[in-house]
Amino acid sequence: MSATFSNLSLRVGSALLLFPLLVWVTWIGQLPFILVLALAAALAAFELTSLLTPIGYPEVFGVVVAGLLPLVPWWALDHGPVHAYIPVVMAVAAMVLLVLNLFRPGPIERAPERVAISALAWLYCGVLISTVGALRLNFGFAWVILAFVVTWLNDTLAYFAGRFFGKHPLYPKVSPKKTWEGFAGGVLGSVLGALGTRAVFLLAPQPGGERFELSATGCVVVGVGAAVLGPLGDLAESMLKRAAGVKDSGKLIPGHGGLLDRIDALLFVAPWVYLWAALVQ
Repeated sequence: MSATFSNLSLRVGSALLLFPLLVWVTWIGQLPFILVLALAAALAAFELTSLLTPIGYPEVFGVVVAGLLPLVPWWALDHGPVHAYIPVVMAVAAMVLLVLNLFRPGPIERAPERVAISALAWLYCGVLISTVGALRLNFGFAWVILAFVVTWLNDTLAYFAGRFFGKHPLYPKVSPKKTWEGFAGGVLGSVLGALGTRAVFLLAPQPGGERFELSATGCVVVGVGAAVLGPLGDLAESMLKRAAGVKDSGKLIPGHGGLLDRIDALLFVAPWVYLWAALVQ
């Protein structure tokens, strides 16, 4: 019991320290926020790659590419649409990755696996984190805070509901501790988080003067979607960790494990919030 309380205290302390800093850099926006996302993408890609294969030059290259992907939405602001160039750039990156593995010492039978791991890091850590940056640049501060709040309130209420009421396992094959009761608590957390965010931003101005156009019905839709996608993101990362035989993706954040452990749900929620923002604005 004391160990559980100590771990919970670490989680709460880390969140109370990091969340205000994250809100502040999100408020600033523009390049500072994008650079934070780029660093996060690189760190998450490094954690993911380290779980699945030893780190060599090809893996370092893969981590660098993942870290550069969040810069794409910011670059597009001043240089126009870049979608025509992305396939070419990714093609060159894939060629370099294959060539680096071509001349790598070691069993050649593992080459496809190593290439696939780096490519997964690009998609999972680079592309999905880029959505958070695009959300801030295209729709404003409030929408990013909405993504943060619905994700983390889902996680928090799911934790306590599962701890005190959990009896029916959700998906024990991947995560034995998750329960349907926790899932229900998470739905409540996401919807309340969306409604609370709407209430705040109906009164408070955004740094760029953007309007936060989200109805109460929209809050419910966003919250329920986040309540489904957030746990799926968590389970997806748990699947990778279970395959690697580890409990946490790293030890970067006290009480939370690695960075990927902290943002796994957000990576699935952010595209959903972006889609809704695009529909209503």
